[in-house]
Amino acid sequence: MTATAIEAPRSQGRAGALSRLVRQPLAAVGLGIVGMFVAAAVLAPLLPLADPDLAEPARRLMPPLSGHGLLGTDQLGRDVLARVVWGLRVSLAVGALATLAAAFVGSAIGLLAAFYGRFVDGALMRLVDVLMAFPYLLLALGVVATLGPGLMNAAIAIAIANVPFFARAVRGSALVVVGRDYVEAARMAGLSDLRILLAEVLPNVLPLIVVTAATTIGWMILETAGLSFLGLGAQPPQADLGSMLGDGRKTLAVAPHVAAVPGVVTFLLVVGLNLLGDGLRDLLDPRMADGRGGAPAAATAVERPADRCPSTATQDADPLLAVEALTTAFDLPSGRHAAVREVSFALEPGGSLGIVGESGSGKSVTALSLARLVASPPGAIVGGRAALRGEDIFALSFEDLRAVRGARIAYVFQDPSTTLNPVMAVGRQIAEAVAAHGGVAAKAAEARARELIVEVELPDPERIFSAYPHELSGGQRQRVGVAMAVAADPEVLIADEPTTALDATTQATALRLFKKLRTERGAALVFVSHDFSVIEALCERVAVMYAGEIVEEGPTREVLQSPRHPYSARLLACAPKLGKPDRALEAIEGGPPPIDGRPQGCSFAPRCRIGVADCAAGPIALSDLGGGRKARCIRVLEVADGRY
Repeated sequence: MTATAIEAPRSQGRAGALSRLVRQPLAAVGLGIVGMFVAAAVLAPLLPLADPDLAEPARRLMPPLSGHGLLGTDQLGRDVLARVVWGLRVSLAVGALATLAAAFVGSAIGLLAAFYGRFVDGALMRLVDVLMAFPYLLLALGVVATLGPGLMNAAIAIAIANVPFFARAVRGSALVVVGRDYVEAARMAGLSDLRILLAEVLPNVLPLIVVTAATTIGWMILETAGLSFLGLGAQPPQADLGSMLGDGRKTLAVAPHVAAVPGVVTFLLVVGLNLLGDGLRDLLDPRMADGRGGAPAAATAVERPADRCPSTATQDADPLLAVEALTTAFDLPSGRHAAVREVSFALEPGGSLGIVGESGSGKSVTALSLARLVASPPGAIVGGRAALRGEDIFALSFEDLRAVRGARIAYVFQDPSTTLNPVMAVGRQIAEAVAAHGGVAAKAAEARARELIVEVELPDPERIFSAYPHELSGGQRQRVGVAMAVAADPEVLIADEPTTALDATTQATALRLFKKLRTERGAALVFVSHDFSVIEALCERVAVMYAGEIVEEGPTREVLQSPRHPYSARLLACAPKLGKPDRALEAIEGGPPPIDGRPQGCSFAPRCRIGVADCAAGPIALSDLGGGRKARCIRVLEVADGRY
C-alpha cells in the first residue's frame, strides 16, 4: 500500500469546533433541535404570532389546522402556537439562569473544598450532604413553600436543589488537579490562593463544569416545568411549558392538543439538550478531536485491502516472527496519515532486535502493532502482515488474539506505575497473569508468582508479593512487569523502553535480566529504546527508525561502528561514549516531521547535510547492502566515508 493511498486527506487544515461537533450524528441532531427552539424563542417578538394572552372564549378549544391558529386554541381561546413559543422563551431563560446559578455556587463550593481540604472540606461537604439527604424535588418543593409560588422562586429552588451535584463533581475533579506538581510550584512561587484557583485549578475542571451544565439544563427545564405544573412556578397570565401542561390536563379528554403540544416541545428540547451535551463532552476532549469518539476497541482495527496483503509463506519457510510491510495509520482531523510505513523484519527463536530512534519515529507504534495494542480509533493497521510461526496475527479473531497475547507474545510497557493496579498487591497481579494463560488453580498460581519474583531478582520475595505498587521503587515495579510478561513463557517478548526512567545500576540489572530471559527461555526479543548503548548491550541486530520508516538495519556492532545512513551517523554523533568525557556532542538541527507533514522523498532530507535534489524527488527504497545490512539512502558511500 502506498503512502499516497493512505494519506489522502479528508479535509484541509484542522477542523473547526462546529464542524467537529456536527460530524457526530447524534450531536448534530441535538444541535439542530436546540438551535431551532432557541431561534424561535429569541425571535418571538419579531415573529407574526398572535398575542399569547389574548383570550377569545368564542374560539375556545379549536383543533389544529382549523383556521383558528396553526396549532389550535386552548380553553380560553388563546393561540396555542403563540403561547408555546413565548412559554419556550420563559422556560429556556429560567432553565439557563438556574443552571448558571447552580453551576457557579456548586463549582465554587467544590473548588474551595478541594483546594483547602481538612476543616473547610469537611464543613462544606457536610453541608452538601445535608442537601443531598433530601430528594431534590422535595427539597425544591420545600424552598418554594418557604419563598412562595412564582417563577423566579421556582428557579431559585431548582438551583439550590442542584448545587450538590455540581459541588460533588467539581470537588472530585479538582482534588486530582490540586495534587499536581504545577499547583505546588505556583504555591511555592508565592501566588495568591485566588490566582492559583482561577489560573491553575479552574481551567482544568472547566470542561467538566461546561459539560455538566449542558446536560443539566434539560433537567432544570423539566424540574421547573414540574413546579409550574403543580401551580408553584409561572403564575397567570405568564406561561411556561410546565404551566401549559397543567392547564392542558384539565381538557385532556376533549382537546388533547392543548397538553400534547407543550409536552412534545418539552420532550424534544430535553432530548436535544442531552444530545448536545454529549457532543460538547466529546468536543472538549482532545483525544476525540477526530470526531469519532468512543472508547478504544480491545484490538487494533485491521483495514488491509485484500489485494495488497503480503502473500503468506509456507510454515517451514517462516521464522518465529516475520513482519512484512507493516503500515499503521491514524485518523486525524486533516485525514488518515501513516505513523509507521512498510516496516519489515524477521526474528528467529532466541534472536533479538533493537529498534532505536528519536521520539516520534514510530518505534512504540511498531511494537504496539505487533500485538494489536494501538488504540483504535483513531489507529488502524492498513497494510502488511505479522506472522507468528506462519500464522498472521492481523487476521486473527479477537478470541484467537487473546490466546496469543500474553501466552505467545508478551509486552513490557514503559511505565509500570500506570500499568499496575494501584489497589492490588503485586503478587496477586502476577498470579492473575499466571492463571490467565496457564489454567492453574489459585494456590498454584500464587506459588508460581513467588517463583517469578525470585527469577526477576527482586529482593525479599514475601514482602514484594504482599506489597502494593506504590511501596516499590521504579526498578522493582519494572521487574514486576517483566515477571507478569514472562509468566506464560512467551515465544516473543516486546519491551517498550523499559529502562528509560531507571538509574544506571538498576538499568544494568534490568538489561541482564532481559538477556537472561532471552538466552535461557529461547524467546525472541524486540527491544525499543532511544539509547544506542542499551541496544548495543542487549541486541544482536538493530533497526534505526525515522518518521515511521526503517532507514537502516543490520548487525548492531556493525551499524554502530560504520553507519550507512546519515541519520544513524548523526544519532551516534550526538550520543556520549563511555571513556570519552571530552568528546564533543553534535546535536541534530531541526526535528522530525509531523505525521501529517512528511515529505514525499526522504523524510530526513530537510535535516541532512549531504542531501541532494534527488533525495526529495520521491520515495527511497530500503536497499540491501549485503552482509545483512540495509539502508534507505542514495548516498550510502558518502556516509561510509564519514561525510554526513
